[in-house]
Amino acid sequence: MAATGKKVMVTVRKAPHGSIYVQESIEVMFIFATYDMELSVVFLDDGVLALHPGQDTKGLGIKGFMASLGALVDWEVTKVYVDRQSLKDRNISEDAIITIGRDEETDAPIRPRVLDSAEIAAMMAAQHSIVSF
Repeated sequence: MAATGKKVMVTVRKAPHGSIYVQESIEVMFIFATYDMELSVVFLDDGVLALHPGQDTKGLGIKGFMASLGALVDWEVTKVYVDRQSLKDRNISEDAIITIGRDEETDAPIRPRVLDSAEIAAMMAAQHSIVSF
């Protein structure tokens, strides 16, 4: 399918547990990816908690999302970012976030790119649409 040229950003701001926002955001990411839009994804505020490895949702009775986040690159969702200040505020090291896939050529893990708030704000200003969860 041809690219639409539309820039769409999905922001994930809610904590991963206690609601379905993270799971819903992942489903929307995959839907947008199938339409071949210029998609970017930003985790900020409590949404960065979704990138902390080793989460198990079985006890909460909600669908697990770690495998889906770990396969974003497989869905060609490669523009994935995380807010540096949000990580810092929650004592999460930049090295401690999950991978979203592996590089096809080197097999190296790919992690969301950590950006400052000003860089994220500039990216937001360049979008046609922003969908927030």
